[in-house]
Amino acid sequence: MNRIEQTFSILQSNNKKAFIPYILAGDGGLNSLVDRLSILERFGASAIEVGVPFSDPVADGPTIQQAGLRALQNGTTLKGIIAELEKAREIISIPILLMTYLNPIYSYGIDKFVHDIRSAGVDGCIIPDLPIEEEEIITPQLEEAQIELIRLVTLTTPLERVKTISSKGRGFLYTVTVKGITGVRNEYDAKLQQFLKTVKEISPIPVMAGFGISTKEQMAELTEYCDGVIVGSKIVDLFAQNGLSEMEELMSSFKQETKLV
Repeated sequence: MNRIEQTFSILQSNNKKAFIPYILAGDGGLNSLVDRLSILERFGASAIEVGVPFSDPVADGPTIQQAGLRALQNGTTLKGIIAELEKAREIISIPILLMTYLNPIYSYGIDKFVHDIRSAGVDGCIIPDLPIEEEEIITPQLEEAQIELIRLVTLTTPLERVKTISSKGRGFLYTVTVKGITGVRNEYDAKLQQFLKTVKEISPIPVMAGFGISTKEQMAELTEYCDGVIVGSKIVDLFAQNGLSEMEELMSSFKQETKLV
């Protein structure tokens, strides 16, 4: 049982929900990454998703795209990110998830990538452009390293495929809440609540909702149907604006309303 399983086991045994913030490594300078991870843990994050900047993202909205450009202009590399995560693991106790596209992994070398992120204390890996039909190129290495591959489903994923995807792994199922890219949303598809409820009934592992979640009202609404939320663009914006007090208030309100550990 790695840190992801342990975290959800504790949350579920206490009937509590998970809050996973997303940050883009290198935005604000790579040397700020350890400090930002520490801040998020202190504010009550259950785990943290760390994004790797990529020149051709397929799932990222304007906020994260711009953060990625800033990070790349700062000279951020996958190797540099992994080195900073290794430093962070000395002081961070919660799970760390690395989100990257497949091309940077190929360029880095699959075996070396898995070896290095294991050494850095990474607990899970999210690869949005890796379909389950092709994941055998990396899953054996990840399983041997005890790193969870976090898989995604969307509103357009057929239920039979949801069953297949959710039957794999022991981390959590990332359920995309919008038909499109990341970014703050004011409203959701009318079918979202039922979809989350159905996915929750199907999935043998915890279900997390992500994409477009930015307010405590949205978080409270969605967590009625799943095990927690992943918040990206809002967190990226608040770090860029130095809005730490607003970030702390947002996470604190979630903790109170959903009884987060």
